[in-house]
Amino acid sequence: MQTKRPQPEAMLFDLDGTLFQTETLLLPAYHATFEELREKGLFKGETPPEELILGALGMLLEHIWQRVMPEASMEARLQADKLLLHYQMEGLKQGEGVLYDGVAETLKALHAKGIRLFVASNGLEDYVKHVVQAKGIGELFEGLYSAGEYQTKSKVDLVKLLLETHNIQSAWMVGDRSSDVEAGLRNGLTVAACDYAGFREKGELEGAHIRIKSFDELLVYL
Repeated sequence: MQTKRPQPEAMLFDLDGTLFQTETLLLPAYHATFEELREKGLFKGETPPEELILGALGMLLEHIWQRVMPEASMEARLQADKLLLHYQMEGLKQGEGVLYDGVAETLKALHAKGIRLFVASNGLEDYVKHVVQAKGIGELFEGLYSAGEYQTKSKVDLVKLLLETHNIQSAWMVGDRSSDVEAGLRNGLTVAACDYAGFREKGELEGAHIRIKSFDELLVYL
């Protein structure tokens, strides 16, 4: 049986693997990126397996490319950053990418309860802002915080900055990776771990106070 918890002043959400089904936008852009890298002579051989980038979601971009193409030059990695963002933006314009089931409805219900809503993502600023706007949930959020915009070195720092800027005393951190759990715990927040994306590795969600199998389950705990 679920234990209800006091309603927090705010909820902070990771984006990829929590609100947004990232692979529905990412994978077409990923393949297009490597096609162009090969054309530019910056990468040789087959496109690295999709599992490498899916397993790296939630990391900072520099760490993603170290994992996906460890032998590649810095020039290739920087170009990959730009190309991946470009192809994802193009995909959003064409209507690619979907939210997880129940995300829009649940966010509206939380907003209606008076809970302040924020995004805290390790992604690029343009990516985070465009995804949220393109999927029609932008007006529900008080702030969109990304490592790309604030140049934070970890999600712990990003969440700390968000809490201090908005003078938030009680909040939940909602996410699907160990970086989300760590960011919540180290900032004294209740951590709700999303156990439905499938990008995580074993043991990543240890320490979370709540585990949900679908996004709308959040409402059960309030």
